[in-house]
Amino acid sequence: MAIKLYKPGTPGKRKTSVIDYAKVLSKNVQTPKYLLTSKANAAGRNHRGVITTRHRGGGSKTIIRTVDFIRSDKADIPAKIQTIEYDPGRSSFISLVSYADGEKRFILTPEGVKVGDVLLTSKTAPIKPGNRLPLFNIPVGTYVHDVELQPGRGGKMGRGAGSFVTVQAIEGGDAVLRLPSGEIRLVKDNCWATIGQVSNADWFNVRIGKAGRKRLMGRKPHIRGKAMNPVDHPHGGGEGNQPIGMKYPKTPWGKPALGVKTRKSKKYSNNLIIKRRKSNK
Repeated sequence: MAIKLYKPGTPGKRKTSVIDYAKVLSKNVQTPKYLLTSKANAAGRNHRGVITTRHRGGGSKTIIRTVDFIRSDKADIPAKIQTIEYDPGRSSFISLVSYADGEKRFILTPEGVKVGDVLLTSKTAPIKPGNRLPLFNIPVGTYVHDVELQPGRGGKMGRGAGSFVTVQAIEGGDAVLRLPSGEIRLVKDNCWATIGQVSNADWFNVRIGKAGRKRLMGRKPHIRGKAMNPVDHPHGGGEGNQPIGMKYPKTPWGKPALGVKTRKSKKYSNNLIIKRRKSNK
């Protein structure tokens, strides 16, 4: 999908780019109401009203689309793509599909499919973008997305725009997968996955352009700790622009921050990870 630029009439427009949705939206198909839900913006607060994630709140109201990440309960029932739509809750496009039995659902849109294509969820489905199969029937080297971690629990990996998971080997009841992060791990070969890459790969090239657009997304400004007073943050205080000036960076509550490992040392999936993801350093 193409990136749309604006004439630099204002400073914000000069650096702003968006995805061109002109060829994506299908306005002649009615979306079933049972696939749309509304949810109040939590603004970073938990069930007790305590802020657990800072710098969240405001933003435009959004309608949540219920996306089907399982699809295996519709095995061997053809589904026809009716729309390719924008979803405010995710970076990839979604498609409204109509099954032969009359039911309609939203699914993630794979790269390369178009309105009118027929998709199939089956153990013997052809290897083409949008079809969903168990991993043991997918050839080695195939790009897949929406991959299950546990059979029947729905897709968990490879769901962001432009993402894909590579099937590297099938052996001993396990599948060796290379994830978008670079991590190589094992999953059971009877987990289901969808063929192809997730749509809207150009999403990574979009420039937000101005702070107001970020506010419409529900993101508030991130205030640096060093710009605060000492009573508000451990990094605060000092005259002018000063470095952090302590043994290690800290959170507002005095705990170590920036690069500290948070993964539990004893985790059930440790023995399933063959290679850790790439380091960002």
